[in-house]
Amino acid sequence: MDGRVWHAASAGFEAARRLVQVPPSHRARNLHGHGFQARVRGELPAGWAEFPGGEVQRLQAELREVTGMLDYRLLNEVLTEPSDERLARWIAAQLPLPLEVALQSRPDRGVDLDAEGRAHAWRRHAFHSAHRLPNVPEGHKCGRMHGHGFEVLIHAQGVDHDAIDDGWAPLQAQLHHVCLNDLPGLENPTSEMLSSWIWERLQPALPTLAHVTVFETASCGACYDGRRWRTWKEFSLDSALCLRRAPESSPLRRLHGHTYTLRLHLEAPLDALMGWTLDFGDVKRLFDPVFRALDHQPLHEIESLTDCDPASLAHWALGQARERLPQVDRVDLFETPACGATVQLGAATPALPV
Repeated sequence: MDGRVWHAASAGFEAARRLVQVPPSHRARNLHGHGFQARVRGELPAGWAEFPGGEVQRLQAELREVTGMLDYRLLNEVLTEPSDERLARWIAAQLPLPLEVALQSRPDRGVDLDAEGRAHAWRRHAFHSAHRLPNVPEGHKCGRMHGHGFEVLIHAQGVDHDAIDDGWAPLQAQLHHVCLNDLPGLENPTSEMLSSWIWERLQPALPTLAHVTVFETASCGACYDGRRWRTWKEFSLDSALCLRRAPESSPLRRLHGHTYTLRLHLEAPLDALMGWTLDFGDVKRLFDPVFRALDHQPLHEIESLTDCDPASLAHWALGQARERLPQVDRVDLFETPACGATVQLGAATPALPV
């Protein structure tokens, strides 16, 4: 099975800064600091790494070398206005390959640069609400009144974080500490319906809105871009491995292990009655045989696996998943947070902050 492959890596740095191109009363004009997180993703040329399967390690080493130049620095000594976007562009300029770069300055905000260099600011907000799904079959747990600590991730092009916050504020007041079923238009408040409900009310205030992602839980949710919905379901795997193609001198050839994050991305038409594209419970049930084949297992003993590097694992998981869930068109496989590979069928889709 063919598919496009992206490798990803992340690296953190601690730094101080002050922003001067903000309003005089803005608190970011004061000297302050962050624990920044930089992430990169890209399609790497063949033979770029020392050996097949060594791509993530080399990519992370390259990124750490760049972020090391910023670690424990006053960023104004590097850039006159070290905003999230300008820092992301600076990092991109230091890297040896054209890569997508994301910079997270706080857990709830950051900037993503896509492959064309377009900047998308993002903000993550939380609200706590009750809901029930009225159209599910009798006995389905989501038919009972329950609640979630929802999170919503808002991406917009060409705006700053304050503009996103201003657009979001009226919706926060409507969604927080309420029963979602009582809101007009949310009589059936699935993740898909909630993401498009937010889009329709936010887009007039943010004309460059790119997509709205709703996290119903930490491991599943839906993304809407004004045209279509995409959903995902995430799994955690505790597995052992060794890389067969690594040199004898490499520690990756030795038996070791990871707590992996595996994320399935799915696209399907919206079911008008159910208000969802797929039931997350069905996704979990259908993927379970693949999950059990990977979790708490020695991955290098799976005969059909080329090797146990993230790209090989993601490619294998995508093929296995599609036999049971043909709606799956992308798999992310991270061996440590934001370090791993994506295998995608068809066009690229937005990367979710991790």
